[in-house]
Amino acid sequence: MSVIWLNGKIYPAEQAFISPQDRGVTLGDGLFETLRIKNGTVLHFSLHYQRLYEGGRVLDMPVPEQEDTLRAIREFVMHAGLENGSARLTVTRGVAPRGLLPPEHCKPTVFITGATGVFREQSVRVCISKLVRRDELSPLSYIKSLSYLPGIMARQEAAQMGCDDALLLNMQGRVAESTISNIVVQTEEGLITPPVTEGVLPGIARRLLLDAGIMQERPISYEDMIDAHGAYLTNSLSLRTVTHVDGKRISYHPESYGKVREILEK
Repeated sequence: MSVIWLNGKIYPAEQAFISPQDRGVTLGDGLFETLRIKNGTVLHFSLHYQRLYEGGRVLDMPVPEQEDTLRAIREFVMHAGLENGSARLTVTRGVAPRGLLPPEHCKPTVFITGATGVFREQSVRVCISKLVRRDELSPLSYIKSLSYLPGIMARQEAAQMGCDDALLLNMQGRVAESTISNIVVQTEEGLITPPVTEGVLPGIARRLLLDAGIMQERPISYEDMIDAHGAYLTNSLSLRTVTHVDGKRISYHPESYGKVREILEK
């Protein structure tokens, strides 16, 4: 049976309801984290919670306490019988009257949903989005908010071009990330990824690779992408090898792929 954890209770999915007046529904006012579940265990929870907490600080929105959040996710995983897959934690500002300014006091809506699956590896063709750019000066670039319309538009654009994903440039014209992943590029000097100051979401897989010491931060130009010895899109649930950018073939580097995979697939 499909279940949802909602505000402290487990419901059958068809019985879990959120108010139409919830700011997450009306304004996209909220945050989310997608956590990988492997053998019934929640992976890298502290890193996910740190990002959630930081997002709450940026939005001046309360988020549940760390211990309560982990307990809720584990409760959901148990009731859902989720051995391998993902759990998505969503926190909205909650029900409020109309208007952009949030109420002084709010009661967040918190819910957890899940999906089965395994760590995904695949090859993808990407294009540079002409519709959407990442604003490296915006604080929203650094948090995982519910406002995903830019990514949706870029993903639709990619599909129309016969591609699997789109790369988003920042306002300086440098490569920031894809619609759902950070970018990792193999150069002659080694593996690089754009720094967060380039308008990059601080991804969890990205953090793991940096902490492992196999990757350095450096701005990435379009030319860097085209000349890359290998290029990968990383997130908590997948590792995707870029084979083409705007129809131009990208080299494959099995050694660097193996290093990245070893760290992320654990």
